[in-house]
Formats: sequence, C-alpha cells, structure tokens
Amino acid sequence: MTVMIQGSQLRDVGLGRRVTKTITQSGAGTQNVFTITGEVLITSIYGKVTTAITVAGTTKLTANPTAGTSVDLCTATDLGTTDTVVGEIVVPIKGSAISLGANVATPHGTVVAAGVIEHTVATGGDGAIQWCVTYVPLSDDGAVTAA
Repeated sequence: MTVMIQGSQLRDVGLGRRVTKTITQSGAGTQNVFTITGEVLITSIYGKVTTAITVAGTTKLTANPTAGTSVDLCTATDLGTTDTVVGEIVVPIKGSAISLGANVATPHGTVVAAGVIEHTVATGGDGAIQWCVTYVPLSDDGAVTAA
C-alpha cells in the first residue's frame, strides 16, 4: 500500500510546526527551552521523561515575553518525590499542576509573543525531559526554535 501523505505532513496540517529540546535537570535553576520570535499560537506542549526524575523538586514552565508580563504555563509540580520514570509523558496545564500519563489531554490555543519559554526547577531536581511544542505562526515572523 502506498502512503501518499506522511504522518509528519498530517501533524503539520493539524497542529502546526514541531520543535523539541531536552532539558537536563541538576538542582535548582531556570533554563530556556524555546525561543519565540513574532507571535505564535501554541497548539500543544508536552514533555517525555528521558532520564528518570528521582529527587524531589518542583518543576514548571513559564512564557517570558521580551515585553510584557511572564505567565506560568502550569503550577510548580513535584515530579521527583514519587519517581517519574523514563518514557512518562508530562503535560503542563495552565492554572494546574503538570499532569502525568500517556492519556492526558493537551491544552491548545495559547498565544505567545516574542520571548522565551523557561523550564524552572525550584529545589532539588534531577533527570531529563524532552519538551515538544507544536505551533502555528500568527505573525509573518512568528517562529519557535530550541533555545
């Protein structure tokens, strides 16, 4: 059977462009995950644990625009007190904690202006998460790149 439309092409049509970046957590701190230029509509954002998280430490994502007010994309969530294993899917839910599990609905429709999306660990923290974002440009220069 011939495949005329590839999976990546369907994703691009349905969710927009896809960008990934792996963040390694080693103690408290903030790291830039994605850089946004122009304005974009985030259609999904989720992470996949690539190294187990076994040390207590709260994790959150924040949209930090170049001009304007920073907005948490989820509340800080402890991913290490109860180990988060390799392969676990983590989904930031605006106004709520990070949700765990392969059957979590991803929120969509978040407008983000030029700036960065940050990954912050407040205390402790180990392991690694590969974050994935899909987006549609809203301005002619709208784009997301791995920071």
